[in-house]
Amino acid sequence: MTSSAVPSSDDAAPPAAVPFLEALRFWLKLGFISFGGPAGQIAIMHTELVERRRWLSEGRFLHALNYCMLLPGPEAQQLATYIGWLMHRTAGGIVAGALFVLPSLAILIALSWIYMAYGHLTVVAGIFYGLKPAITAIVLHAAHRIGSRAIRNRWKLGLAVAAFIAIFWGQVPFPAIVAVAALLGWLGARWRPQLFSPAGHGAAQRSAGRALIDDDTPTPAHARFSRAGLARVLAVGALLWLVPMGLLVADGGWQGTLAQMAWFFSKAALLTFGGAYAVLPYVYQGAVDHFHWLSAPQMMDGLALGETTPGPLIMVVAFVGFVGGWLQQVAGAGAPFLGGALAAVVVTFFTFLPSFLFILAGGPLIEATHGRLGFTAPLAAITAAVVGVIVNLALFFAWHVLWPDGFGGRFDIAAAVIAVAAGVALFRLKLGVMPVLGLCAVAGLLLRWMGVGG
Repeated sequence: MTSSAVPSSDDAAPPAAVPFLEALRFWLKLGFISFGGPAGQIAIMHTELVERRRWLSEGRFLHALNYCMLLPGPEAQQLATYIGWLMHRTAGGIVAGALFVLPSLAILIALSWIYMAYGHLTVVAGIFYGLKPAITAIVLHAAHRIGSRAIRNRWKLGLAVAAFIAIFWGQVPFPAIVAVAALLGWLGARWRPQLFSPAGHGAAQRSAGRALIDDDTPTPAHARFSRAGLARVLAVGALLWLVPMGLLVADGGWQGTLAQMAWFFSKAALLTFGGAYAVLPYVYQGAVDHFHWLSAPQMMDGLALGETTPGPLIMVVAFVGFVGGWLQQVAGAGAPFLGGALAAVVVTFFTFLPSFLFILAGGPLIEATHGRLGFTAPLAAITAAVVGVIVNLALFFAWHVLWPDGFGGRFDIAAAVIAVAAGVALFRLKLGVMPVLGLCAVAGLLLRWMGVGG
């Protein structure tokens, strides 16, 4: 696909209208190259769409991004959906958002099958032995990264500490922590609003030239708010949730594995403020502790797979669904792969459906505001609390990695060395997640061949 060169003047003529098929090719390509988590994915879209192709301006890009940052769910996938919708109506939004997810889903189903069918082999077990300590360091690094951006004063630090205490010692459910943090943020907005304002996304860069959708481009007709349009989106969204849920309940009952997965991940989709790392404790509490769809070590392995595939990190839920569907034999004892794949698709559908509805229903309202977004204080408070929750998750992973037989039992020195090395690589050497995972996987494989660890 050809792309426009960056013009030398801000007055350069905007590019010609982008055909739907040209946009489709870009969204498909993005689905396969969107590594690096939300920051990397947003950076790719900015480089390609704002600087190179000039499909939309810096201001309109940040306007869309600010809205997506306020929503629960994967902000990079929602940003792609928003831009696709703004350019090519509802079909464009659905294509952009779906292609951001589908390549990752297919890859994760294949990797999950290898994991379940061949995980006992030395090569597979060795790779995951090295990945688990790396994941512990990566989660801790994520807490530091989010915290450095979200915690700017002692009040937000206090929220993070309180959230950590609540979930670590008090075993308070994650949704309750989110609700209390949001309430405190709302109260704080009335008392000291400057303390709870979220961090910005940085100053706008120099304009790359006139864009197809520029700062002063009128809102397209399809993106203008109307009550009828909002009602139509909400009605279709309700049907898209109710009909599949009804079929799952009719097939296996409300207590059936697939129906419970659909209901659980529908709720999880509404709690992902702060990114995938924020909702992982909730997914763990439900999938591991309550439903027993998979074990804690399997959950860590799934996070490792999620880190190594393109697409949003929340796609780790597809691995949770696959393993749960495989072990619960949702398609019968003779078809474990079919059961796992079916559960992965169900979980992915119910996790991402709200993201599409947030954009298609809320987009017209946001286009009418041009950046005048309110109610940011509750979000800032939630993000601060999430830092404490993520630290708890890192400690939980460290516990299972370093004491594989239970706390107080055998201490895995080799795993500890890998975890420390991964931490040094991330914090001091500033290596990316992918190189760290690759090096740790090789280290784990070598240690297993040497008969060390496990």
